Order: sequence, then C-alpha cells, then structure tokens
Amino acid sequence: MMKNTRTDMSGNRHEAPEGILVAVGGNEDKENDLDVLRKITELTNKDDPIIEIITTATSTPKKTGEAYFNAFTKIGLTNVNLLHIRTRDDANNNEYADRLRKADIVYFTGGDQLKITSILGGTPILEEVRRKYFNDKCVIAGTSAGATAMPDTMIYGGESHESLCKGAVQMTGGVGLVSRMVIDSHFIKRGRFSRLMEIVSSNPGYIGLGLGEDTGVIIRDGHILEAIGTGLVVIFDGHGIKYSNIFSLKDGEAIAVEGVLVHTLVNGHGFDTLTREYMKPLDLKKSLRSNK
Repeated sequence: MMKNTRTDMSGNRHEAPEGILVAVGGNEDKENDLDVLRKITELTNKDDPIIEIITTATSTPKKTGEAYFNAFTKIGLTNVNLLHIRTRDDANNNEYADRLRKADIVYFTGGDQLKITSILGGTPILEEVRRKYFNDKCVIAGTSAGATAMPDTMIYGGESHESLCKGAVQMTGGVGLVSRMVIDSHFIKRGRFSRLMEIVSSNPGYIGLGLGEDTGVIIRDGHILEAIGTGLVVIFDGHGIKYSNIFSLKDGEAIAVEGVLVHTLVNGHGFDTLTREYMKPLDLKKSLRSNK
C-alpha cells in the first residue's frame, strides 16, 4: 500500500514510496567515525538489519566488498552479505532476488553506473529493488556510481571542463527510483558544477543534485531531502529560468542561461523537491514529524 500522495508546483500528484532512498557522493568514511554508513543502518529502526551489498558497478568486487563488509560489521551488524553480480546470467538468478526480498538495506557500491543499468536492467534483481522501494519498509542506498544510477535519468559521461556546452553531458535511463532529478557524485572535488548547470538548462523541470564526498542525502517519501555527512550538497533548480539559448545552439557551443537557482545543504538541512522549498534544520524536523 502506497503512502499518501503529494502535489507538486504544477499540480501533479505523486505517490510516495514506502522505502527510504539514500544517495552518497562517494568516498564515505569506512574506517573511523563511519557516520554516513551508521546513519543508513539507523534508518531501518532495527538493532541488526540484514544488508545486501551489490558490487556490480566496481571493477574490484572482492576488495570493495570486503571494505564495506568490514565497515558495516564494525558498526555492529552481523547480517552483512555480498552480491557479486558480474553478468546478466548472475542477475537472472532468482536466488539473488530472493535474498534481496529479505533484506532491510540494499547498498550499491561505486564504480561505473553503466554496469548497473546494463547488467541489472530488466532482470529480477532490479525488479525486486524497485518493488521493495515502492512497496516495503526498506532502505535502498548507493554511493558514487551507485547514487548516480538511482534516478530515472542518469549521467554516464562528460568531462567537467567540457560542460555548459550543448551536448557535452551524456545521459541515459537509470534505475528509476526517483523522477525529475539527476544526481552527480564526487561533486566538489571533481568540479562538476557545469555538468548539472547544463542539465537543468535543457530540462528546467529537473532538480540537479550534486553530492560531495563523505556526504549524502536521505530521500523520504520520494521528495523530502535531508543532508548527511561532513561535506556539501549542491542543488540546482531550473524552474525559474527566464532565458536560455540552448535550443538554438549546435553541439559544442556554449550555453547562455538566466535564472538558475542554486542552494547548498550541509548536515541537518533539507529541501522539498515537490514544493522547491529550502528547509533549515528546525523546518526539516517539523516536516519529518508531520509526515510520520
């Protein structure tokens, strides 16, 4: 059963998922305070939640899986499992889908987001991830490429120095857990501001979400964002754009745009993607209480 629906700025109604989505910008602390990973486990409200870590995106699944296994066991979890899904044959294994069905947390590691969509797309694995997120009390989380892949549209290419020129950023279909949003990771360290500027210039109804390292957002009810971690979350909102020349340009030509709104969030601050409202910590706490 879905939660109550909400209405966005255009009057469209949206059904809220039962699950919680967490997108992390990459390089989260796995050795010391482990704050981001600890927060993810606490969202389940269980003392020892079952977690399945999907390593499909990474080229070093054993090393990466071991690092997350050690981090989550350091937090105190005893039901930490690794899903090394490397091929579409693996992804069509119903045993793996059954394991996901029992999980409280599904965690996608970083690497290459195209591996997530091309290997898992149209298989029981992603079908079960979507079913869980929209219908069950669960946490779906991803870091770096695992975060970038979560929306219905994802970035898969385009260097930062080439962006803000028409056609510089490559996008394709993502996992489909959140709509009208594009997520970019390692955002501050790799200077990816212009990538999201290009996207919202050509798609003003979208939110561009840039995640710093050891930083993420919790997305509740499909639209309430809460920043977590030690760094910065940058939001690009194009709904107020007054002018853009992008439709008249050839590929590779520079974009002129007026009126993109830019917000930054730090730990405890929030944003509502439906109403486009910025939330200070007290506002966010009130909103979360009213939506319980």
